[in-house]
Amino acid sequence: MATSVLQIDLGALADNWRALDALSSPAVETAAVVKANAYGLGVGKAARALMKAGVKSFFVATAEEGVVLRNEVGPTPWIGLLGGHMAGDTDMIADMSLTPILNSLDQITRHFEALPGASFGVQLDTGMNRLGLEPAEWDAVRALVLKAKPDLVMSHLACSDEPEHPMNAQQLAAFREMTDGLKVRRALAATGGLLLGPDYHFDMVRAGIGLYGGLPFEGGKPVVKLECPVIQTREIPAGETVGYSNSWTAKVPSRIATVSAGYADGITRLISNKALLFDGSVPCRLVGRVSMDLITVDITHLDHVPQSLDLLCEYQTVDDLAKIGQTIGYEILTSLGARYYRRYIG
Repeated sequence: MATSVLQIDLGALADNWRALDALSSPAVETAAVVKANAYGLGVGKAARALMKAGVKSFFVATAEEGVVLRNEVGPTPWIGLLGGHMAGDTDMIADMSLTPILNSLDQITRHFEALPGASFGVQLDTGMNRLGLEPAEWDAVRALVLKAKPDLVMSHLACSDEPEHPMNAQQLAAFREMTDGLKVRRALAATGGLLLGPDYHFDMVRAGIGLYGGLPFEGGKPVVKLECPVIQTREIPAGETVGYSNSWTAKVPSRIATVSAGYADGITRLISNKALLFDGSVPCRLVGRVSMDLITVDITHLDHVPQSLDLLCEYQTVDDLAKIGQTIGYEILTSLGARYYRRYIG
């Protein structure tokens, strides 16, 4: 078929959770972040595989994502909404037993008035200046919030992928100052924070990118493989050009394979004339520009015409591709397009 295949290894996903879970004490819960359709991999199958591995709590971004997840995993797991309780979310939160992480005074008021007694968490801003209550706001409502018995008080680290960055210690100190002595579960660390060590673990850690084989978790197993079928090959003489704007010129007689994938599938044009695709373990240079549906690849050095070439595999990970494309592994994963045929293994 002319559709690229995104192979997703659910066994590797589960193994990555187990490896991350082992980095904290048994008293620390390792939750799984499955927002953005489990980073593009398919939230239903990913979440069920993680539940079998031992996950009891999940985080998503919005109430709509929470509804989809609840329908996939059933009534048992705890589901936290990082975006909080927005106007229009009340029925979804109530009907699907979702737990909004309240980020502002407005959200606290909305939740307490619309769903008194319903579960909730609170996010505090310890310096990232993105979501959460400022210290003065927290001081003003702390007694009221604690009386309502939140499930969780959390914050988020801005620079945890840089272990030596002074912001990590600064935010840890701010979080402790705002929460020490509280009789409520606390969470500060996502994947990067988990790797910073036990000072950052508290009662819960939120495993995200590390589950999916991305940095900064260097010990993670690759979870995705992207196989791009070869649609056509052609022989071109030296001096001929390939693709839009003549951006690559053959210096010698060359054989070019055109594969089915492009920027409509989430493959950034910034890897044009830079990235590799692989025939097994043999690298083949991407030549010309990535177009909407097609990529052209130099296979002159192969002694055969492959049926497909791999853009993501053990030899070129999401972070390798991200470096070439001047981005991060998160963006590579979450941009993976809807046209791919998703094949689940493990």
